[in-house]
Amino acid sequence: MDFSFMDKLAEKIMPLANKLGNNRYLKVLRDAFMLSFPLTMFGSIVVVINNLPFFSDAVKGQLGTLFGNGQNATMSIMTVFVTFGIGYYLSKSYDVEGVFGGAVSLASYLILTPFNMVTESGEDVSGLLSLDRLGAKGMFIGMIAAFIAAEIFSRVTKKGWMIKMPEGVPPAVSRSFAALIPAIITLSVFLVINAVVVGVFTTNLHDVVYELIQKPLVGLGSSLPATLLALFLVQFLWFFGLHGQIIVNSVMDPIWNTLMLDNLEAYKQGAELPHIITKSFMETFTVGLGGSGMTLAVVILLAFFMKSKQSKDIGKLALAPGIFNVNEPVIFGLPIVMNVTIFIPWILAPLVVTLFNYIVMAIGLFPTPTGVQVPWTVPIVFSGILATNSILGGVLQIIDFIIVAVIWYPFVRMMDKQQLAAE
Repeated sequence: MDFSFMDKLAEKIMPLANKLGNNRYLKVLRDAFMLSFPLTMFGSIVVVINNLPFFSDAVKGQLGTLFGNGQNATMSIMTVFVTFGIGYYLSKSYDVEGVFGGAVSLASYLILTPFNMVTESGEDVSGLLSLDRLGAKGMFIGMIAAFIAAEIFSRVTKKGWMIKMPEGVPPAVSRSFAALIPAIITLSVFLVINAVVVGVFTTNLHDVVYELIQKPLVGLGSSLPATLLALFLVQFLWFFGLHGQIIVNSVMDPIWNTLMLDNLEAYKQGAELPHIITKSFMETFTVGLGGSGMTLAVVILLAFFMKSKQSKDIGKLALAPGIFNVNEPVIFGLPIVMNVTIFIPWILAPLVVTLFNYIVMAIGLFPTPTGVQVPWTVPIVFSGILATNSILGGVLQIIDFIIVAVIWYPFVRMMDKQQLAAE
């Protein structure tokens, strides 16, 4: 591998990656998930507190009764926030009133949602809304409905099909009347679709989308090969200076978040966790080791084990941010971008660690993430403990750290010798 080859590769990759990163719908999806982030984070904190490992089952049950709504009203209905966010941000991207776009998208999704629930005795009770329809099970139908609804609402609005109030009418009233006709048209479309599906096919779109789209995609996204491919693409794009996580995660986050919510529901019920790979897994056991590429070990090697002044300075400069998983100083300061000397460990280390973590969790040596969402800025060890509700999660991160250091050391040492000779 040489620079000329990498330059030619960059010429091919960068236009495509930039186009993907600037795609309207992927940007809207990313922003919609970030809208739900503070709420789901609050729900995760509640789950962690309610299930601290040194609490007895009786105490956990009592805490669940008293504070369980903190999670029910946030993480368990994450699709509600994502749906509103998609409608809001997509409408704004068309210069249409975002709040009304979000509200119409949410209402469109709820029109497609069956308001009936099968009880444990098998009785089908109407007028009740199952919580899982607003969470993991309804995620994909929510996203599809929100995108379509926001598109219809925005296009009707842009055509000028609206009621225009005379001057002097309060702005809030004027905006409400302006949104009236677009909202009625959009909601009518979804009402007719739901009526046809329920009346003709005697089913509901939630179950159809779940069986035909969501389950296959979730099954694919939870597989080890798909995860390693996504991680490879993140590293590969970062090598060319493109934010791999923003580009790749825009596609994978809906799947990983759905898997995370599945785990959380199972964890609440005391059942076996169904998935190893989730959003929590990706955040805690990849990004949580120093940022993209798991570079905290690299920073430690540079700061304390290398001899050249340049290596030590970069390591010390990047150490504080690296502890909190911010690694742009080392990505652009070492640099990692377009540095063929360290291309191999940059790509290899995350893949090896992820494969290792998957195996040890699959065979039961270490616990699987419970589904709580840990902020990606939480330092190593603490994030592992929080994500798995076990000290073993932190121990696993330490092992991961050592694996990364071993893979990187020969390459960092070689680069350090070159810098020392130059100095």
